[in-house]
Amino acid sequence: MPTGFQYHPDILLRFPQVCGGAILLRDFSNRPSPPALLETYLAEQGRVLGRVGQKPLSEIPSLAAWRGAFRQFGVDPTKYRSAAEALLRRLTKKGDIPSINALVDLCNLISIRYALPVAAFDVRQLAGPVTVRFASGAEAFTAHDSPEPERPPQGEVIFSDEAGLVVARRWCWKQSVESTVDMNTTAALVTIEAQHTGGEADVRSALSDLNDLLSQYLAGSIRSGVIDRTTPSFFETG
Repeated sequence: MPTGFQYHPDILLRFPQVCGGAILLRDFSNRPSPPALLETYLAEQGRVLGRVGQKPLSEIPSLAAWRGAFRQFGVDPTKYRSAAEALLRRLTKKGDIPSINALVDLCNLISIRYALPVAAFDVRQLAGPVTVRFASGAEAFTAHDSPEPERPPQGEVIFSDEAGLVVARRWCWKQSVESTVDMNTTAALVTIEAQHTGGEADVRSALSDLNDLLSQYLAGSIRSGVIDRTTPSFFETG
């Protein structure tokens, strides 16, 4: 069963502006971030802090669009923030974002650079493509930072594989424990998404930057693509 990333038709009908980028990274060795990457990551954090300044995060167009999307499926975006807003909030409140590992640091670097949610899923845990869809109410989800399983309510936007494993809740809020990448991860699906006007250009730029950084620091086999209303899925081929 091929690995990939796609939007369910019902999602595209409700959120016609959504655009996503997907990267399939295989045959790489994850590791602690080397000194050169840490230096690059810290420098990016400094640039972003200088650019954002005292501006409320809710006024950044990409984050404002995600807040609007959350409200559309019944989630309070001041209680449950998109992954990009949560990262930037950590940066502006604490002054830095800690290093986790090379792959996660690279994803976070791109996320704060473009104010877009970027997620990395361990392919070992996925059965077929990941689909962004509305929950039926029957699915179960266990967050990466909580041992207690949860049940997303009907109508919530989730990421799910073909076996019904929910790998992310509230669209781009939080990942599951099964899907998180670690030092043993050798294959990953990375997603980048936007909801705002001009989002496709930002996704394409972010995808290009992340491809370059992955090639530089993790190597491996890299394939990528963009999905939207006209091309709603990206699958691994060959």
